[in-house]
Amino acid sequence: MNSLPPEIVVVGGSAGSVSVLIQLLEELPQNFPFALVLVIHRQKSVPSEMDKVLGFSSNIEVIEPNDKDFVLANRIYLAPQNYHLLFEQDRTFSLDYSEAIYYSRPAIDPAFESAADVYGPKAVGILLSGANQDGSQGLAHLVQQGGRAIIQEPQSCEFPAMPLAGLQVVPQAEVAKPAELINRLFSL
Repeated sequence: MNSLPPEIVVVGGSAGSVSVLIQLLEELPQNFPFALVLVIHRQKSVPSEMDKVLGFSSNIEVIEPNDKDFVLANRIYLAPQNYHLLFEQDRTFSLDYSEAIYYSRPAIDPAFESAADVYGPKAVGILLSGANQDGSQGLAHLVQQGGRAIIQEPQSCEFPAMPLAGLQVVPQAEVAKPAELINRLFSL
């Protein structure tokens, strides 16, 4: 496993992941040296206040980025509802309206894959609770590009399908309980 400090951390989750994200954000120190990007499956036809819900748990504002906004350290970004969130080589965001993946837009796989292609060994992917396989292939690509993978311990998940799929594809990933995630992240 590489020893480069992360430049970007992409966290993917679906059913059962919001409580884990809230815990992670509550424990996040005020000054952290990477961009934290959250990709959460949300219903596209229902107005969402997820940025406010998650922002309430953190001392740092949770931002839904616009297309071509720069990815900055010490910021928390939330993939906008109904768009895939991708990264460009110039360290900007790209919002993509292509087909839903696993019935989701935003989907986790394209975010992990894009982060891997742009940030390589300075990317970390964290896969949380969820009820499908989204994120597993993207996490495998991230590891192939030298990045690091952390997967929520399946026994601690409300919906373990997503972490189990991730572990099938990336068996070398670190496994962490929700209470251990922040320590694992800062030990990288």
